[in-house]
Amino acid sequence: MTLPAWLFEGWRLANGLLLLLVVFLPLERLFALRRGPRPEPWAPDVAWYFVTSLLPNRLVALAIALALLALPGWQGLWPRLGELPLWQRLPLALLVAELGFYWGHRALHASPVLWRFHALHHGAERLDWLVNTRAHPVDVAFVRLCGLAPLYLLGFARSGGQQIDGLPLGVALAANVWGYLIHANLRWRFGLLEWLIATPRFHHWHHEQLGDGGHAHGNYAALLPGLDALFGTLRLPREGWPARYGTSEPPRRAWLDQLMAPFMELLDRRA
Repeated sequence: MTLPAWLFEGWRLANGLLLLLVVFLPLERLFALRRGPRPEPWAPDVAWYFVTSLLPNRLVALAIALALLALPGWQGLWPRLGELPLWQRLPLALLVAELGFYWGHRALHASPVLWRFHALHHGAERLDWLVNTRAHPVDVAFVRLCGLAPLYLLGFARSGGQQIDGLPLGVALAANVWGYLIHANLRWRFGLLEWLIATPRFHHWHHEQLGDGGHAHGNYAALLPGLDALFGTLRLPREGWPARYGTSEPPRRAWLDQLMAPFMELLDRRA
């Protein structure tokens, strides 16, 4: 018997969540940076796991599809990039997408409107692997669009034919999977690698709550800290970890409140 598409998708995601549990729960127990019970309930973040796994990708795909419909036959500024073997396309595409992710993430902090959506993610009082999923769909869709749209614009991703180009999906998947590690409650240090690839300590400093209650700025890269070094936003002390996480506003506990709050705040601002 063939399962309905929505049921198969839910089953696939449930198995993915189980795999993440099997990997990260023992690691965070054995190598925990901070001990003690989780200060926030699990249920809303589990709900976000399913929402952020389903909705943002569809929003991004819709936006790109509409753009491609408006530009029939578009193969990118340099179509020959799409003809490169995958082993050559992939590292170049990862670098291009990482630049897009970096500037998209930085925009979430710079724009008061976008920050209202991104603040949900920064409201976590302590980081662990599941905090990676606590993000508003508008937040996730915006950053992914910033990273994936350049692949179509430049010609890395093939937009024609009957076969779906798996390159954008692979790039998005790599960034998302790595996100679970860099949010994890792990005290691991990686030596010189901390300056070459994003690590838990690199990203924990991004979530630091400052003394005045504000959030930290910097460490926007998803994979490559070198971009933060290049653009002057690297925050990586040689020793130590942040003392506090979160923002000055108390975190919202209810999932529906987390989802609707940014929209309500924008409506109140316009009123």
